[in-house]
Amino acid sequence: MRIAVERGRGAKADLKLGICGEHGGEPRSVEFCHRLGLDYVSCSPFRVPLARLAAAQAVLKEAHRAEYVAAGG
Repeated sequence: MRIAVERGRGAKADLKLGICGEHGGEPRSVEFCHRLGLDYVSCSPFRVPLARLAAAQAVLKEAHRAEYVAAGG
């Protein structure tokens, strides 16, 4: 997936990329997609709350990691 993102955005910088299906509602998949820089994940309506929570946690985790690196960690 990383290679697809790199090559796709290398050819078209504003390319919108995402995944759909039950993987879109799996917290580890949401975090993985966030790290790759995907624009969206799509999942069944029943998994949306969990996917939104996972997306928020991925953003906070990334921010915490950036603070740690900036502090010399």
